Amino acid sequence: MTSPSDKRASGNPAKQAQIELTVKQQREQKRQEKLAEYQKQVARRKRGKLVWWVVGSVASLAVIGLVVASFALAPAPAPSYEAGNATGQEISGVQTFENRSDHVQGTVTYEQNPPAGGPHNPYWLNCGVYTEPQVNENAVHSMEHGAIWVTYDPARVGEAGVDALKAVLPSSYAILSPYPDMDTPVAVSGWNNQLKVDDPTDPRIQEFFTEFWRSQNVPEPNAACSGAIDGPGKA
Repeated sequence: MTSPSDKRASGNPAKQAQIELTVKQQREQKRQEKLAEYQKQVARRKRGKLVWWVVGSVASLAVIGLVVASFALAPAPAPSYEAGNATGQEISGVQTFENRSDHVQGTVTYEQNPPAGGPHNPYWLNCGVYTEPQVNENAVHSMEHGAIWVTYDPARVGEAGVDALKAVLPSSYAILSPYPDMDTPVAVSGWNNQLKVDDPTDPRIQEFFTEFWRSQNVPEPNAACSGAIDGPGKA
């Protein structure tokens, strides 16, 4: 019985050498093919790792960007004032009054415009920012509880001015609303105290809040400024 190697053998030395060379070439070709396939697999794995690294890096950068943007674009926190922190500071331009504090029905003719106290509706206006004018009698009741009512003439105070006023509002016990046809662009009113200014960025507005916000000298200190009436245009 003859083996495959015997079949490939040839009595002709030149022929035999050619056969052996062909076999070596075939083996080398197969080796090269296996090497090439291995190199392709290695390259694919490298590309896969690179893709995942790029995807991971981009995702990480996106997350970092969102975090940074959330801090950068987040609204500034509302300023805080100490309740009842009246120091007796004299603020230039502040007027003081003596007003009644009884509850009444119907429309009241107030001595100040906007009002800074006086008879008022039994239901108070919930504190907050409003884009429409509010009923005097409800807002006055809120001031009786220690709220500050900031009003502006919409014909003379634009969007930037309104934003400046919003920036000084605390998170509670404050009302901001338009008040057409005032005799001044901005009025800041607390119970029996009022400041009128021409510029919404006037630093005396914050001074007024520091002195009169949630004053303990109002008729009903520490009473609520929510849970009653939402006026029109509440933001």
